[in-house]
Order: sequence, then C-alpha cells, then structure tokens
Amino acid sequence: MRGSRLQSRIFIAYLSHSMELFRMNDDYEAHEKLVKELNDDTLRAEYASPLDGYKVGIVPSVLGWLLVFAGNTVYGKKPSYEKFKAVEVIARIPYQSWESVSYTLLTAFYSNERYAIRLCKMAAFGRFAQDNETMHVVVVSDIVRKLKKDGFFRHTLIPLLFSFFYFWAIYLVYFFSNRAALELNYLFESHAYSQYQKFLENEGDSLKHRPVESEFLEFYGRQVRNEYELFESIRNDELIHRNRSIREIELCEGKCD
Repeated sequence: MRGSRLQSRIFIAYLSHSMELFRMNDDYEAHEKLVKELNDDTLRAEYASPLDGYKVGIVPSVLGWLLVFAGNTVYGKKPSYEKFKAVEVIARIPYQSWESVSYTLLTAFYSNERYAIRLCKMAAFGRFAQDNETMHVVVVSDIVRKLKKDGFFRHTLIPLLFSFFYFWAIYLVYFFSNRAALELNYLFESHAYSQYQKFLENEGDSLKHRPVESEFLEFYGRQVRNEYELFESIRNDELIHRNRSIREIELCEGKCD
C-alpha cells in the first residue's frame, strides 16, 4: 500500500515538473500571449482571414465532410457542452498520431538530418498541441459532469471508440501524405472554431455569470474568471491550431506530399 502511494506521489511530482518545463517553453508563452490577443475581434479577423478561404485537396475534403457529418448526426448541429466534450476527446488524436508517426519515420530516416529535423519539429508541435487539447477535454468534461449532462454511451464510449480508429486512420494518412493529414486537421479545427464562436454568441450572457473552478486549468497555467473566458480562450486555441496546420505545410518546402 505504501509502495503504491509512493509511486502515486512520484508520478504526480513528475507531471508537475513536466508541466513546469512546458510552461517555461517559448512556444507556450507565445501561444498564451496570442490567445489573449485574439480576444480582440479586429485582430482575430486579421489573423483568420488569410486562411479562411484555403482550398484543401480531395482526400481531406471528403474525410473532413464525413467527420463533420458524423459529429452532427450523433450530437446535433447546435453547439453544446455535451458536444464539446465529445469533440475535445477526438481533437487531440491527430496530434498524438502525428507525434507517433514522426518517431516511426525517424527510425527509418535518422541519417537524413534535414528530414530528421523536420520530423522532430512536427513531433514537438504534436506534443504541444496534445497538451493544449488535453486541457480542453479535462476542463470541459468536468463542467459537463457538474451539470449532470454526461451520458456514458454518447459522450464517453462513442468518442473513445471513434478515437481508436481515428488515430490509425490519421496515422496512415500522415504516413503517406503529410499535406492531406494537415489539411484534414485544418477542416476539423475550422469547424471547432466556428462551433465555439456560435456558442459564445448564443450563450455569452449566461456564460459570463458561471465561474470556473478547475485544478487542471490552474495546473496548466491558464487563468479565467468564468465560462465565457474559458470558451473564448478555447475558441482561440482552435483557430491557432487551424492556422498552424497550414503553416506546417508551408514550412515543408514542397515536401509534405
């Protein structure tokens, strides 16, 4: 029993230390600064507009349509707490898959330094985005639980089962075409961004009167006073991830196919 408690304390200490290192990362500081800046409507429009009309390929277009159609069929078109929980369970999967396939490819191409650097950068982005999306799902799930809106089958089991297959689907897509995987994520994050924006527009007044108490949010290092500020920051995260997906294609220098 004592051994189990000791292991638990060591694990918690390790997570805390890892998160401290994460918050010290330059990417984290720049990301959190941008998240706050994007609360300004004008700045957010300027940040979003260059990529609003980005044209994706046929494969990501079809897969993206299927992804959104399946989500709307199961959870409805209207944004809601329950839908956000399911969406956020799935949202971190592409980044986890990209990180995994990047290390798989590194095993085969470690002698190609330029390609190895590219893969390491992609793995780092995947790791960073995973942590951000994990914060979303943990905090949103806690809110859903407190509101007693959490159905096991629709909001836990289905997203978990879908995530398993989604991971390997993204793994294969990214393995054969980085561009297709990144463009698919662009579509997914675009949809998530629009859903959060609609939610803020529809429920903004009530959200401003609902305080947020979350140990995980404090652990992550983000401070919000109410649910409006929370969902506002999550909306901005999704927009940043959307744009970053396309930026990664541009950084490939024509080698993302």
